[in-house]
Amino acid sequence: MSLSPKTAAERAHILAEALPYIQRFQDKTVVIKYGGNAMVDEDLKRGFARDVVLMKLVGMNPVVVHGGGPQIGKLLERMGKESKFIQGMRVTDSETMDVVEMVLGGLVNKEIVSLINQHGGKAVGLSGKDGGLIRARKLKLQSVETDSMPSEIVDIGHVGEVESIDPELVALLDTRDFIPVVAPIGVGSDGQAYNINADIVAGKLAITLGAEKLILLTNTEGVLDDNGKLLTGLSARDVDSLVAEGVIKGGMLPKVACALDAVKSGVRSAHIIDGRVPHALLLEIFTDLGVGTLINA
Repeated sequence: MSLSPKTAAERAHILAEALPYIQRFQDKTVVIKYGGNAMVDEDLKRGFARDVVLMKLVGMNPVVVHGGGPQIGKLLERMGKESKFIQGMRVTDSETMDVVEMVLGGLVNKEIVSLINQHGGKAVGLSGKDGGLIRARKLKLQSVETDSMPSEIVDIGHVGEVESIDPELVALLDTRDFIPVVAPIGVGSDGQAYNINADIVAGKLAITLGAEKLILLTNTEGVLDDNGKLLTGLSARDVDSLVAEGVIKGGMLPKVACALDAVKSGVRSAHIIDGRVPHALLLEIFTDLGVGTLINA
């Protein structure tokens, strides 16, 4: 059965629209933070894997950094262990850290690798421990000062921040046509493993690799104004103003801070996109309008 002339014309237009983007991003690195609904819905998971494979086939170098908070929470619940959070950070004692490593470095990481490989890619799973990829230090979390209680350091266990990233292993995999899939686990100078926020790891990795783009998949359309309208084509100065005015707030603040840090440190652009949209990656990279918020320097 052949396509109708209208459908054929629409598909031809989409392909033609993608061509200049394919040419522009040839051999460029794109770091993708993968999480949210895109990571639990079966159709979206398969779509994501196909998108990443296509990016590699047209000459780009995708690097995937993934989260896994819900999966960690479910396993802890099955073990009868309550999840505790302070300022959005999971309190991570030694037993919880074992679960984090099992879920992020094992179950979730290998599932993503398997999906990409099933769709024709050559993915390799890594954690920050591999090849000294992510050097970490313990995160010192400051409590909020109140009238009755001064600010103090809160110990939330094996939660870390990025001290440095050694890009050699990821760069080597890219040159051999592999797709790196990175679990956000770092290692301290004493060999201690640390659980690190995946957005932060993706941002720091994008900076270190000199990436063309940092893409953060979320469960929202992107950055919205006070009327719920999607904002895009934002400069770093625009974003600073929106934060100061209180337009950007709540759970979007850490993602925007990560994106700002990246573009102010040399990454060409950062994108906060809706991972609930099928093939959101391709729509954001290869079409004129995209599907989320674009932030550039």
